[in-house]
Amino acid sequence: MIETWRWYGPKDPVTLTEIKQTGASGIVTALHHIPNGEIWTVDEIQKRQTEIESYGLKWSVVESVPVHENIKKQTGDFQKYIENYKVTLQNLGECGIETVCYNFMPVLDWARTDVKFPYSDGSYALMFDPVAFAAFDLFILKRPDAEAGYKSEMIEKAKSHFNSLSKKKSAELTGTILQGLPGSEESFSLDEFQQILDEYKNIDAKKLTEHLHYFIKEINPTAESAGVRMAIHPDDPPWPLLGLPRVMSTLENALNLINVVDSPSNGITLCTGSFGAGHFNNLVEMAKNLAHRINFVHLRNVHRKPDGYFMEANHMNGDIDMYNIVKVLLEEQHKREKEGRTDRQIPMRPDHGHLMLDDIKKAKTYPGYSLIGRMKGLAELRGLQLGIEKTLYPDG
Repeated sequence: MIETWRWYGPKDPVTLTEIKQTGASGIVTALHHIPNGEIWTVDEIQKRQTEIESYGLKWSVVESVPVHENIKKQTGDFQKYIENYKVTLQNLGECGIETVCYNFMPVLDWARTDVKFPYSDGSYALMFDPVAFAAFDLFILKRPDAEAGYKSEMIEKAKSHFNSLSKKKSAELTGTILQGLPGSEESFSLDEFQQILDEYKNIDAKKLTEHLHYFIKEINPTAESAGVRMAIHPDDPPWPLLGLPRVMSTLENALNLINVVDSPSNGITLCTGSFGAGHFNNLVEMAKNLAHRINFVHLRNVHRKPDGYFMEANHMNGDIDMYNIVKVLLEEQHKREKEGRTDRQIPMRPDHGHLMLDDIKKAKTYPGYSLIGRMKGLAELRGLQLGIEKTLYPDG
């Protein structure tokens, strides 16, 4: 697979010089300075492209061209934002960038309750505790009618957890959860956060699915003509939160989407960590069933429990069968080569990594995106790929 690395642009503490030394050849990034819904011009795309290429790297994947919340809700001038999205795809295609990751999660792009949880080897991991999250929802945010979404046993556990929190720990939990908001570097009050949630009050999973399918039908012709492959990212975690619907959490959700428009431009990001956080998802079976429409891959592992608890593990450990997933993906690549597909090689990135070694001392890192933990993961995944390739295809 094409080895790529997520880079948050010039403000990223991890530099392109450092990324070059990891052995990755592709960059996964976005124009984060452009507000959601506005057009990415060819000029702005090429500026970033030139910067990346000056280090001998290639801008391989856009992650993400954000989907404006009005598109998800189908409110206001959502059609204008869809038209803007199409122009951005045309411009990306003109610049030779062929893969675009996006998501359709309402409000929160991801959710964790601890972004510095002590791991057994002394490093730090990202973690989601459903009890802590319920404590935030019920007793810190105090979302109206939240109790209806929880069993009485969970409410009691959440209350006990909340009562054990100091003022400092309560603020830390709130800050961690709000980091999942797009534009989380801004300051959101709890009242502002609740107002954003309220905008989805009348949108259930069925309606949000309809909006997603409408969106892909609208943009797919443009993506096809531009030579761009879309790759939807799964919900993280793959279940409803804060009364918000989630519609890309299971194999069924993914199959429904790729069947709406049967096109190479309508594909999936196989994120083994996001799908894998759900104990109900079998990632090897998902990879097999979705293989022909997997346009991008995030590889990470998790320790998970049926109650919704999960912690991000080392890439080669955890409850996800990384060996057989990578085997399926490499077999798919060889199949694509025989079929003469232009997308024979699938871009992959090591997704997240533990905060470890000298990175622990650094003043700032994006949660999950420190240098050394991801470099460790990339090295392990590179070795796994090589071993499988040499076993399956000894003659190349």
